[in-house]
Amino acid sequence: MTAEDAATRLGVFDDGKVSRVAVDDGTPLTVEEVPAAGGNHALTVIGVHGFGLSRRSWHFQRKALTALDDPRVRQVYYDHRGHGESAPADESACTIEQLAADLHSVIRAVAPDDAIVLMGHSMGGMVLMELVQQVPQLFASQVRGVALLATAAGEVGSHGLPKSLLSRKNPFTRSVGGLAGWQPGIVEFVRAAGGQLTRTAVRHLAFGKHDVPSEVVSFMQEMLAVSSVKQLAAFADTFGTHDRYAALAGLAHVHTLVVGGDADRITPQAHTERIVAEMPDASLLRLPGAGHMLHLEQPDEVNRHVIELVQRCAGVRSQRKATRKATRKARWWRR
Repeated sequence: MTAEDAATRLGVFDDGKVSRVAVDDGTPLTVEEVPAAGGNHALTVIGVHGFGLSRRSWHFQRKALTALDDPRVRQVYYDHRGHGESAPADESACTIEQLAADLHSVIRAVAPDDAIVLMGHSMGGMVLMELVQQVPQLFASQVRGVALLATAAGEVGSHGLPKSLLSRKNPFTRSVGGLAGWQPGIVEFVRAAGGQLTRTAVRHLAFGKHDVPSEVVSFMQEMLAVSSVKQLAAFADTFGTHDRYAALAGLAHVHTLVVGGDADRITPQAHTERIVAEMPDASLLRLPGAGHMLHLEQPDEVNRHVIELVQRCAGVRSQRKATRKATRKARWWRR
């Protein structure tokens, strides 16, 4: 299956409303709203994607949450500036601080009064932590729950990503983009005409020890090819200065799920353990053999826990049958 075929199979939905939301500095972001079946919803779930990806990375979670009956949820997915279908970003705006401000703008535009559950993967999780610092009152009022997937609260250069390669001054990072430069000892890559990573590189960098359907690897390649190398490289410095351990205290009064894979080469499980150590009341999901793209690699297990988080936030008693039904509907490759 080609990357184009995979994109068609995984990335096209007909139940969402796509619009452009201008954030505070006027940059237009592409935002997709998925209404709950029947129109009424108890919560709005907002997905905040990771570095180099797009809103489509939440494919399996979107399918599972759409199938959820109790509670019924509305969903919002958007592309960061410089990613996916959103507008390019000026180099000065390629920071986690700016991305958190963008998220706040999206919330004010499309979910100003809703109870919210936020899902953040990788850089998206870092953005959620920064949002806690910027708008703590949001987490005392609207935000009921947070899912942090394959992310870190700080010390990114000490585990997984060599800090010297997280600098925009490094010529290697600037020439091939931060994503390829993070793991030169592990990742084989070729600077193709479009700057994409090879299929082998994507498989080793993004996923863990399990067999991964070829369609998923193709889907990952297609997502990475959308954002330009120049844009991705511009975000490198913001990872090197990421330190939001203090912000975790702001999540003390919301339901929090922390998910990590023990084969994650980008944000190794040590980061997950450190976050949980700072948040003793958080729910922890360890995924043996899972890599950085654990929500694509082990979607059933991730979906089950995300649904349980949503149910807790809505005051619904967890129902394993309903959860299993929803996650089964997300197993597209077994159809």
